[in-house]
Amino acid sequence: MAAPDSPPVVDRGEQEMSERGRTVIAERAIQRLAACAATEVGPVGGSARRLFGVTVGAEEAARAAGVRARVDGATVDLEVRLSITYPVPVAATCEQVRAHLIERVGELTGLAVTRIDITVTALHGRATTARVR
Repeated sequence: MAAPDSPPVVDRGEQEMSERGRTVIAERAIQRLAACAATEVGPVGGSARRLFGVTVGAEEAARAAGVRARVDGATVDLEVRLSITYPVPVAATCEQVRAHLIERVGELTGLAVTRIDITVTALHGRATTARVR
C-alpha cells in the first residue's frame, strides 16, 4: 500500500513533451547529413577540404560537399562549399540545392533551416568517354 504523502503515479503518455526532455542533434551530424543531401542534386559535387582557411587537396566532383552547421535551438544555419558540373546554370543549381537542403535537413532532423550560404568552389566539365575507332 502506498504511503499517503507519496507523489501520484503519472502515465508517461500524459506528460507534456517539454517535461520529458529534449533531443539534441550534434552539429557534426547535421553537417554530414547536409553534405550528403547537397550532392543528391544532379550536377553537384564536392569541394576540397579546408584547413585553417587554406584549401588542401584537389577540387573533385566525387568528394562530399563541405558543410559547416550552426544550431541555435530549433533552427540551423548552413555554410556549404560545393562544385558544379559545367555548363549547367550556377544560380539555378544553387537554388535547387538550397530548396533540397531545407527539405531534407528539416525532415531528417526536425530543425528549421533558416539560412544557407553557398560557395561554388569549382566548375567541372562533363565526364567524357574515350572514342573508339
